[in-house]
Amino acid sequence: MRVDLFDFDLPSERIALRPASPRDSAKMLVARGKQEFADLSVNNLPDVLQPGDVLVFNDTKVIPAQLEGKRGEAKVGATLHKRIDLRRWQAFIRNAKRVKEGDRIDFANDVTATAETKHHDGSFTLNFAGDEPVEILLERAGRMPLPPYIASKRPTDERDKSDYQTIFAEKDGAVAAPTAALHFTPELLGALEKRGIVREILTLHVGAGTFLPVKADNTDDHQMHAEWGVIDAALADRLNAARKAGNRVIAVGTTSLRLLESAADDDGAIHPFEGDTAIFITPGYRFKAIDGLMTNFHLPKSTLFMLVSALMGLDKMQALYAYAIGNEYRFYSYGDSSLLLP
Repeated sequence: MRVDLFDFDLPSERIALRPASPRDSAKMLVARGKQEFADLSVNNLPDVLQPGDVLVFNDTKVIPAQLEGKRGEAKVGATLHKRIDLRRWQAFIRNAKRVKEGDRIDFANDVTATAETKHHDGSFTLNFAGDEPVEILLERAGRMPLPPYIASKRPTDERDKSDYQTIFAEKDGAVAAPTAALHFTPELLGALEKRGIVREILTLHVGAGTFLPVKADNTDDHQMHAEWGVIDAALADRLNAARKAGNRVIAVGTTSLRLLESAADDDGAIHPFEGDTAIFITPGYRFKAIDGLMTNFHLPKSTLFMLVSALMGLDKMQALYAYAIGNEYRFYSYGDSSLLLP
């Protein structure tokens, strides 16, 4: 499909620079099939869902994956986006023309890495020196990797260390938050449990590739970056049993959705999964594992807007986004939410 079909005009003032406070007070635009939209708040979610519905969250934890350093006298920046092994990460490099394979990059607080393999997309494999876990080195030298559409408008600060983590964040490895779950609070989780809503958790370490623009003119020519995830056998069994019993499985976030769809077969059965997924969902895709999606509002021409258009239909999503813009919904990572029930 032509990528320009997924374009729309977004006023810059619609981009949220801070999350709602409290988190579950964010607005939530509900879309059900062909019905009109409903303006609610995230804290209304228990009233919208049905007892037995299953919400699937992602427990990845964002690491301080942005680094500033030097290669000789040249200033360079690095954004880690995918772990390769205990000491090596694939990273996007700013000022990459000044870096060659074999160069040493000196970051803050005595953290150093060697630029090893240069990949076809311009990224490098960085091999970090020393014996300390790389996560410890990042705590010392790195900062939270806010999305570029926020970081270009204000500096990262101490508040982002907590604002940019979900209540479920447990397993280190993401360089972007699964932002749909940023809206959840202990109070909301308690209300969902009281309503009989089931909570399940998987892990997908979100990479910085999620922010990359689609530069191709046609979706067939776009290559997704791979991200690592895991669904264990017990979780797969519970999700399959829930759907067999007639209950809905609703992904909280496109990260949860992409991993569930990667783990499902053509008959809709979810299987245990551990490894990389580079699934790219565009209109025409037949969803196998999920019955709905809770997600924030995404960028024009992004793979995530293509995904929601595949779920609800491109015309429906264009109308929904036009409605959201006209009714002052806040967009992107710190913005408001939508609940999409096809």
